[in-house]
Amino acid sequence: MKQYFSASLLFLVSLGINLPREQDMSTLTKRPPAAFGLNLAGAEFGSEMPGRYEKTYSYPGVADLDYCKVKGMKLIRLPFRWERIQPEKGGNLDAMELARMKKFVEDAKQRGVWVILDLHNYGRRLIDGTEQRIGSPQLSVADVGDVWRKLAGEFKEYDNIWGYGLMNEPHDMLTTTPWFTIAQSSIRQIRNVDTKTAILVGGDSWSSAERWPRVSDNLKNLVDPANNLLFEAHIYFDNDASGAYKHSYDDEKASPTMGIERVKPFVNWLQTNQLKGFIGEYGVPDNDPRWLVTLDNFLQYIQANCIGGTYWAAGSRWGDYSLAVTPRKGVDRPQMQVLEKYKQANRACQ
Repeated sequence: MKQYFSASLLFLVSLGINLPREQDMSTLTKRPPAAFGLNLAGAEFGSEMPGRYEKTYSYPGVADLDYCKVKGMKLIRLPFRWERIQPEKGGNLDAMELARMKKFVEDAKQRGVWVILDLHNYGRRLIDGTEQRIGSPQLSVADVGDVWRKLAGEFKEYDNIWGYGLMNEPHDMLTTTPWFTIAQSSIRQIRNVDTKTAILVGGDSWSSAERWPRVSDNLKNLVDPANNLLFEAHIYFDNDASGAYKHSYDDEKASPTMGIERVKPFVNWLQTNQLKGFIGEYGVPDNDPRWLVTLDNFLQYIQANCIGGTYWAAGSRWGDYSLAVTPRKGVDRPQMQVLEKYKQANRACQ
């Protein structure tokens, strides 16, 4: 791995960033129960499936991981697409794609970074060029359970897998096949081969934290033989909670406490049901410092309530995306000054 480290080191030095000494990079502590980190995007990019590697999509590189390490981000959520890791439903995992994913996980381990594997498919999959929802005649519940069983079989021995993210933002599922049924089936399939790794269950309706008690209350009835589930909500602070941030802070009707107000229903649900939670996505644009106050207040609140999360998003493919926190011309994005303050939940939560 030394050749990759050296290339990344040169890149980061060019940004004016000093790395820890190399012998410290492989230190992995005990799995943090409520950690904070980043989404490292890229492997889920592009609408073309399977797409062209290094053209329409790519896995994050060691420079991305080194930057996360420098900033003290010890947890990475890695979004990837079902169509790429398993080109034929029910078929073998793609050898090249699996090798890319494993290399990322191994590179993360060398830097003492934990990884969430996030199946970034919204409860759907492209089949013959047409999007199909799980539960349709073309895409069964067993199909998604199959890919997770195979993935768990490949990654169960990696000791820096923080959790398996069952599905990013399922929404508008078929009434005949609710998200609860799909999630329960996938949990069983994972536990057939891996009884130790945590499983993150996203909520229905785009994993909305604000709507969670109304649309995802039944998830409290999921059964995990290993008793190691976390429930994953998402939250954005613009007016429609989409994360598009099309308008100004004022026109989005934002406030310093917007994040707290939107996440409270999820936090209360967790506490009432004595369950563990996680915020898989949250983010703010870089165009108004008031967004940073909203972000800071939100993170302080979930940290105090023993909930970690991963910011959306980092990675080298974002260009001028206003939520991205990858440095530009060696300069940190404004959001990083807030994110650096939050590494894990309070000691009382450990």
